Amino acid sequence: MTTSTRGAAKVPAVLVLEDGRIFRGRAYGAVGETFGEAVFSTGMTGYQETLTDPSYDRQIVVATAPQIGNTGWNDEDDESGRIWVSGYVVRDPARVPSNWRAKRSLDDELVAQGVVGISGVDTRALTRHLRERGSMRAGVFSGEAIAADGELLARVQAQPHMKGASLYEEVATKEAYVVPAVGEKRFTVAAIDLGIKGMTPHRMAERGIEVHVLPATASADEVYAVNPDGVFFSNGPGDPATADGPVALMTEVLERRTPLFGICFGNQILGRALGFGTYKLKYGHRGINQPVQDRTTGKVEVTAHNHGFAVDAPLDKVSETTFGRAEVSHVCLNDDVVEGLQLLDQPAFSVQYHPEAAAGPHDAAYLFDRFVSLMEGQRA
Repeated sequence: MTTSTRGAAKVPAVLVLEDGRIFRGRAYGAVGETFGEAVFSTGMTGYQETLTDPSYDRQIVVATAPQIGNTGWNDEDDESGRIWVSGYVVRDPARVPSNWRAKRSLDDELVAQGVVGISGVDTRALTRHLRERGSMRAGVFSGEAIAADGELLARVQAQPHMKGASLYEEVATKEAYVVPAVGEKRFTVAAIDLGIKGMTPHRMAERGIEVHVLPATASADEVYAVNPDGVFFSNGPGDPATADGPVALMTEVLERRTPLFGICFGNQILGRALGFGTYKLKYGHRGINQPVQDRTTGKVEVTAHNHGFAVDAPLDKVSETTFGRAEVSHVCLNDDVVEGLQLLDQPAFSVQYHPEAAAGPHDAAYLFDRFVSLMEGQRA
């Protein structure tokens, strides 16, 4: 429950982690209480895209950049129709936004959407704590929601864990819609919305693709009713181990040998469809500065990430699957986490990160061209 108020900067606030660590600061945004998984994002820019990314559903995001809100909030950069983070933690909020595109302050938008936040926190200490202990359940409390520390801790510890959480249907569209091709239409793609970001279909549209965005619960009949040249599985929140429906749909797409491209949650769905397991990372990858190597070219890219789970697939060999040979195509250079998969005997591949990268970088934009090449090859 939240109550919105201006002048929140004078209201005390508390961040309580499930292991008992407490950080005190001032209210930022709405005043009240909120719960979620505390995670940190290392992006120096792009907070508007981060906050509106559906993959952050039920997460309290810690901004590692020390000053947040300098460019305010505009009406063009949202990645969805609302803010999805359950809470926001910053060190030094900008007093006055300064950008020619800004329509209002970040604080104003958090208040308007009822997002409870906290400022004045030592985010370096908090980030180091989460790196050492791992992402964990947390709560932010401000104003009248503040109670005795023990009571707040008990309320945090009563919250559900992210492991085992099925969230993709919460954030996905309920009705299908179409993003038309820019210029001449070349292909039709059915995009399964598991938490899709607005820039993703736009990047495909720029390449002459008409994108039919379908609900997460779409059936194979609904997918093939649009006569797709390719099928796309989007990013999304929660534990991929719960996504049996999308796995079953992807399995049918693979059986039909339709060109397939998945990102983030879609990469984990492909991993499961191929028979690999998934697991929860200690603190995940979140930000726009993650180094990944494309093992098919040897090129190293700086990439945009937001994932707390990963695929458990062998890095050192080609695997035999129901759909032919599969291999790890991309790997994170920080920790050797699987960042991409590809099939060698049919047109399907995926990556664990966000090649649309609305806030940058754009090193991985070529992956949309790779998808186009698969569809061209299938058509030929």
